[in-house]
Amino acid sequence: MTRATLAEVLQPALLRGYAVPGFVCLGWEDARAYVRAAEAERAPVILQAGPGARAHMPLPVWAAMFRHLAEGASVPVVSHLDHGASLEDCRRALDLGFSSVMFDGSRLPLAENIAATAAVVALAHAAGASCEGEIGFVGYAGGAVSHGTDPDEAARFARETGVDAMAVSVGNLHLQSSPGAGLDRDRLRAIEALTPVPLVIHGGSGVPVAERRALATTSRICKFNIGTELRQTFGRALRATLLQDPDRFDRLEILGATEAPLAAAAAEVLRQTGASGRA
Repeated sequence: MTRATLAEVLQPALLRGYAVPGFVCLGWEDARAYVRAAEAERAPVILQAGPGARAHMPLPVWAAMFRHLAEGASVPVVSHLDHGASLEDCRRALDLGFSSVMFDGSRLPLAENIAATAAVVALAHAAGASCEGEIGFVGYAGGAVSHGTDPDEAARFARETGVDAMAVSVGNLHLQSSPGAGLDRDRLRAIEALTPVPLVIHGGSGVPVAERRALATTSRICKFNIGTELRQTFGRALRATLLQDPDRFDRLEILGATEAPLAAAAAEVLRQTGASGRA
């Protein structure tokens, strides 16, 4: 199987009680490692190009790379634009072949977020793709403060936008380098009681592994975005490779040495979320 939309991998997860990781990609080596892990685990996988990745490498390159990996894979691969800032950001990604876009209107007033997200949803669905939106605001470790998702606003947002997945703020934070105190279960359950839409946790690296496992099987959380812990894996592997052979200079050898550790770490995340064996 090759290209898949977000809805095509999240709806089965919602029905069968597991979650699919959205792996944050920063280059060829990690994207390839995540697909290799998914194939080894027989799991669906979501490859994500976020703002940092797009600042580092042009969007058409990401689109072509994700398309190439998807076309050669034996498991469903979602090509996902993460944190699109505008309708035009999302339109450009869809025109380039992304099968899913996330429009981030979380800093907008509710009515504006709904209107803008609904426009992106219409655009994505017309292209045969999926759309993720965000209600509430997920903050950053050491940075912007979160604004927790209001359950009633979440219900309205889901109903009026038609999103395929909804990112929520329930104690999660972007860029956490170690597990946090856990999510706000009461807020999460209140949101779940009011909407059937698959839920997304940004900042999944900060969710303790035991909680990640439990929520993947007992909640409507169908997608955990995982970035920071994999960047840490990459950094450790890169340092170890350079220390082992200080005279090594070939970048292909150096970067290639990070792929096996990244694939192993990604495979473990796939097992934690219950995605293994689902493809």
